[in-house]
Amino acid sequence: MSMPQRILIDTDPGIDDALAILLALASPEVRVEGISVVFGNCAVDQGLRNALAILDLVRAPQIPVARGMDRPLVQPLLLAPETHGDTGLGYARLPEPTRQPDPRHGVDLIIEKARMAPGELTLVALGPLTNLAMALRREPRLVEWLHRVVIMGGAIRHQGNTTPLAEFNVYCDPHAAHIVYHSGLPITLVPLDVTYQVVLRPEHVEALLALNSPVARFIAEATRFYMEFHDAYQNIEGCVINDPLALAVVFAPDLVGVERHYVDVDISGGVSLGKTFADFYRLTGKPANMEVALKVESERFLNLFMDRMAQLCRALSE
Repeated sequence: MSMPQRILIDTDPGIDDALAILLALASPEVRVEGISVVFGNCAVDQGLRNALAILDLVRAPQIPVARGMDRPLVQPLLLAPETHGDTGLGYARLPEPTRQPDPRHGVDLIIEKARMAPGELTLVALGPLTNLAMALRREPRLVEWLHRVVIMGGAIRHQGNTTPLAEFNVYCDPHAAHIVYHSGLPITLVPLDVTYQVVLRPEHVEALLALNSPVARFIAEATRFYMEFHDAYQNIEGCVINDPLALAVVFAPDLVGVERHYVDVDISGGVSLGKTFADFYRLTGKPANMEVALKVESERFLNLFMDRMAQLCRALSE
């Protein structure tokens, strides 16, 4: 087997972020070198606690977890307690973390890790892009140092989930997204167009609960809240697991079908603020700046996710 890909996770640990962290730790194809936390699904201090507590839950090795930006660049702060609960993890309750956060700022963690391994690190961005935008402003060489950036964000042909047009991560800090999109980084965007095709259903959770593992109970308690939100607001039975799909694309790129496009985000401040759009008909004359996932093998991804979660549950009960 080839060497695992080295990844950094930049995240606002809500429910699907937690599942993405679990997937990363359950996947031998990747090695998590660090986690930087940003505001988003919950306040940054709560997200920091969540990330540390999740690593405790799975007895993960000493991965540095650093507190990043606590507010957007320009917009007022927006959090999502109605989607992820007051703690960000739904009904799940994890003990106080035993490990300490890394003393570095999350932005510095990204820069330093990338500088020490130029061309080797993939950044997986699962929350608002404020940490990455700030890192680019502080250290423009990040564009050369990072091997790749996989971003969960945006809604291209799909409706928004925060405004009628905008997806949550981008809407939280559209100016940060604008900086990142136009940075020259090698980006793969994983938007709602594909993530809304991957729905974790109650029967998936039941199958995991049969393994009688603390990890399975955590997944069940966290996703129960998320499923209630999806049922009440979006007529979806189950819950969309956006972030684990973006994480899986790092090591299983053939799960999604991508197209290269010029992609931009509206920061002009009207009804479409935060809308991520692609220039499908080459109307702007601008060259493609990223690849965008527009198709997904959803059942294959769900099977992979379930297999990995079951393996994690079994490994921790031994």
